[in-house]
Amino acid sequence: MGGPFPRNDRATFAVTVVVIIGGMEASKDELAGCLRSWRERLQPVDAGLPSGGRRRVNGLRREEVAQLAGLSVDYLARLEQSRAHSPSPSVVNALARALRLSREERAHLLRLSGHAEPRPGSIDRHLTPSVRRLLDRWTDLPVMVVDAANGVIEATPLATALVGDLSGLPRRERNLTWRHFTGAPSPLRRTPEEWEDAEESMVAELHDAIGRFPADEPLRSLVEDLQAVSPRFAALWEGHCVARSPAKRKTFHHPQVGLLTLDCDALTVDGSDVRLVVYTAAPGSPDADALALLAAVGLQDFAAR
Repeated sequence: MGGPFPRNDRATFAVTVVVIIGGMEASKDELAGCLRSWRERLQPVDAGLPSGGRRRVNGLRREEVAQLAGLSVDYLARLEQSRAHSPSPSVVNALARALRLSREERAHLLRLSGHAEPRPGSIDRHLTPSVRRLLDRWTDLPVMVVDAANGVIEATPLATALVGDLSGLPRRERNLTWRHFTGAPSPLRRTPEEWEDAEESMVAELHDAIGRFPADEPLRSLVEDLQAVSPRFAALWEGHCVARSPAKRKTFHHPQVGLLTLDCDALTVDGSDVRLVVYTAAPGSPDADALALLAAVGLQDFAAR
């Protein structure tokens, strides 16, 4: 017989393998070219970085993109040199944020990496370049970008100083509902009645999200795991809480600044499934003074990391 396959089948198999490998190499080269091109077109000011005077390369340095995306320089170099392929969806999304990609460019990057684009019925967590520009300019405000499942996608340095640095944590640990019901530390200060209202509001938001995004697997997994680990969440979930207005003022305790109570506004982003949570204080108020002190003290700590 000469092998497990007839001669014609072996030839067909060999051709198929060559075609697949050739396609993978082409995708890898296209991925590398896109990453290099998109890095070179982005200026430091576009990414919220200092220009640093005269530069020997166009656009951002590889080290700067790696830092913004939370990747190693070596891994980014291998991607740009066609020596690595198929980065995970989380890496693709991190690169999309760092490179200020449009929704279409991120979709292209996902396809090249062998991943499906977000399906209808899934939460679109992409930050558009315009939202990124807003975050770059709101240096004097605590602002968080939160998705429909209450997961923190991005935060300004002042928001990080206020609520803590969640940027290096896995997606689940960046979800505010998960953090609350699993007992993670929080700078928020509320009365028992206020906590009860907040819990009902968080659960109601997830009920609403499940209805709007039934195909979102991370969302469904979040709800299932919360039901398993938190009896309080499970009881509220079975009660089908009706959405209620979230608190418009929130009190935080910061170890260096003390208590500060801030106005909280959630701004929707047109054409996206994220919202901007913005904290402000009335000009001239003690809370405004505390926020200014936080900007001085907290940002020094942030810059020192």
